[in-house]
Amino acid sequence: MSSRAVVLEFGMGLDVHGNDATKAAKRAVSDAIRHSSLPLLQEIRERGGEMLVDVTIGVPDPSAVDLEAVKAELPHGVVTVKAEAGGLKSPVGDSLIACAIIVVSASYPDA
Repeated sequence: MSSRAVVLEFGMGLDVHGNDATKAAKRAVSDAIRHSSLPLLQEIRERGGEMLVDVTIGVPDPSAVDLEAVKAELPHGVVTVKAEAGGLKSPVGDSLIACAIIVVSASYPDA
């Protein structure tokens, strides 16, 4: 199957109290997809393809993210989630910011 990117979404999430990387990551994903509607999903399915959703989360401590919990935030497609160093931790208090980049690709059987 070949694929090509058709949608890029970006989001930011914040855990104000608790330094919870997973909570901030889930909020970043929600922020990224909150205003999206992907009518092309029906076309992808009709043409025998599938929607691939690749999520990259940036947080100060990538090992602190529950990748399966973040994956559950996305209701459609074949979802993969990875976390890498990024985001921001407040120098005062216990606030943490996560960033999300979501790439949606359409994959079709090779003709």
